[in-house]
Amino acid sequence: MAKERIILGVDPGTAIMGFGVIKVVGNTMSFIQMNELDLRKIKDPYIKLRRIFERTIELIDTYHPDEIALEAPFFGKNVQSMLKLGRAQGVAMAAGLSRDIPVTEYAPRKIKQSITGKGTASKEQVAAMLKSTLNLKELPKNLDMTDGLAAAVCHFYNSGRIEIGKNYSGWAAYVKQNEKRVDK
Repeated sequence: MAKERIILGVDPGTAIMGFGVIKVVGNTMSFIQMNELDLRKIKDPYIKLRRIFERTIELIDTYHPDEIALEAPFFGKNVQSMLKLGRAQGVAMAAGLSRDIPVTEYAPRKIKQSITGKGTASKEQVAAMLKSTLNLKELPKNLDMTDGLAAAVCHFYNSGRIEIGKNYSGWAAYVKQNEKRVDK
């Protein structure tokens, strides 16, 4: 019997966090869920981070993922935006690691490449390919949802490859792989 696993994909953001869940049986994936956490009405940045953590924990408790795939922040010119996105990603990562779920992060370009074959694809192109691949009836109005789903599908496509991004199976693995970033 083929092994079943659940992959939670998260596109962490401080305005909208998109997420998607897929089930994998053998070499076949199927769609379970995609949605978003809308944080735009929350002004306090620390409350936003708490909501990201809490929602990620809720998703873990609901779907019991075996693995989590995160979209890593892209390197833009605005340092403040990078810091905010990095914090959002860190909080989502911490939620998974707190439950001993392996977390892998992927660059946005890697996700687009995995889904469409083109690292510079638009959100619309990625969404259209996901709709076709997963036989979705329709696409959501807000494509942040499909960004989270794309992270999960990217992880499925890259599973078993030697280099699939940064992979942490728990706090000890994170510390070991990031010794220069950790104060002792």
